[in-house]
This record gives sequence, C-alpha cells and structure tokens, in this order.
Amino acid sequence: MIFLTIGTHEPFDRLVKAVDDWIIDKGQGHEVVAQVLSPASDAYIPKNFEMTPHLSPRDYEELILQADLIVSHAGMGSILTAFTHGKPIVIMPRRGHLRETRNDHQYTTVKNLKKRPGLFIAEDETKFADAIGAALSESHSNGQPYLPPVADSEFTDALRGFILSSK
Repeated sequence: MIFLTIGTHEPFDRLVKAVDDWIIDKGQGHEVVAQVLSPASDAYIPKNFEMTPHLSPRDYEELILQADLIVSHAGMGSILTAFTHGKPIVIMPRRGHLRETRNDHQYTTVKNLKKRPGLFIAEDETKFADAIGAALSESHSNGQPYLPPVADSEFTDALRGFILSSK
C-alpha cells in the first residue's frame, strides 16, 4: 500500500495530481490511501483513489505502519516519520513561487537530503513517475535504515551541557 500524505496546513494539488496521473500511466494494481486536506472549491479531485481530509493520530500511525511506501511533500515531519519507521519515502517539495508555501524551504530540504538512503526525490511533477518507480523497485529489494526516535544520549548530554553553560 502507498500512503500519500500532504501535511495538515495547505493543499498540494500538484502532488495529488502527480499521484493520480501515475496510477493511470504505471500504477494500476497499487492501492493508494491518501490523507489530503478538504479541497477548496477549485482544487484537483483525484479520479483513481479516495482521500480523507483528516486522520486521528492513531489512524495515521496505523497507515504508516501498513504502508510499503510513503509519498509526501518535503516536510520534515513526514520525512522523519518515514525514517523512524524504516519506510521508503518519495517527496516532492512545495514551491514558494507557485504559492504552495511561503518560501522554498522544502526545496532546500530536498537539496540537503539528496543522498539519504530510502529517500526518493521528485523535484517536480515531471520527475514523479521516475522517483516512485525507483522507490518501488528498491523497496522490494532491501529494507530501509531506521532512524531512532530519540537522539543518542551522548549527543543530548553534550547539547544539554552547551545550553546550560551558555550565557
């Protein structure tokens, strides 16, 4: 199962449409479950999968655990959730100049995380099919590395010492 999540603050029609188009072209037979905000009156409505605007934290967690692949905007919460659960993730950044977000911080995230195992990047909708294809073929061949949900105690002790000693 592929879990599409676009966050909880803003719609992301470009990504929703990219997933819908991929299903038509190459993704038949793949189940897509989507958490997508309630659409505005002029929003893109997918034809090939159903979406729900809100999930409880428990339902969201359950879908993450069931997913073979996560597809998301390039939000750090979604990326860290995928890494914490050892799930491959395809991300497409929201872009400031397209008024999908306030600036290009998600594009900067993509540039800085490019080489991370388990992370597949579609810089825009024209690169989405290649990114999801790579993620699906790789996710079947090996497990993804896990990111521990808490930082190593050596790091947190050093950080605590720095904060407490700073004036």
